[in-house]
Amino acid sequence: MTKVIIIDDHPIVSDGLKNLLTNRDDMEVIACYDTGQAGLEGINNLKPNVVLLDISLPDISGVEICKQVRKTDNQVGIIALSMHNERPVIKSVLQSGANGYVLKNSVGQEIISAIQTILSGQKYLCTKSKEIMYSHQKGNLIEIPHITRREKEVLELVGKGLTTGQIATHLFISPHTVESHRKNLIEKFEVASMSAVVNLAIKYGLI
Repeated sequence: MTKVIIIDDHPIVSDGLKNLLTNRDDMEVIACYDTGQAGLEGINNLKPNVVLLDISLPDISGVEICKQVRKTDNQVGIIALSMHNERPVIKSVLQSGANGYVLKNSVGQEIISAIQTILSGQKYLCTKSKEIMYSHQKGNLIEIPHITRREKEVLELVGKGLTTGQIATHLFISPHTVESHRKNLIEKFEVASMSAVVNLAIKYGLI
């Protein structure tokens, strides 16, 4: 019997998944959680075979949950559930330790296929995610750039409309240093302006 934990803060989604799996003889939903912290504790205590994980939770992101689980457990299968169909988001989730990625508007059979596939030791992408991963659209990032803590602070302040001078004062650094961070961010995001960086950062949930 495959033991499954559901971590999702949307009752309709959680109930739908539970009903889908309850009708099967080979799978059992042993717990449902609506926060990441409770879900982490459940994974540690109940030792499920599979976790169906919403990546947008109110307290801890799904990416962070994957990273924390993988520090101590490489056996449990994690299937990320998301409304995001952007390539960088999918790639980031998989790199954090998820075994599969399924869009929330996928049909129920995709969930069953995902569980069966990852239990066999393979990665799983739902049909639409697979199409997205193997087709790169012009104007979109190939992957989410790695930015430093300081670059993230500068990015957040730029997003709030602060000038270089105001950011320098706020972070206790020189305007020249702020400009260097802005230049690095533009290069990392492969765009022509900070406004474009901010737009992409918002799109991919970095700020």
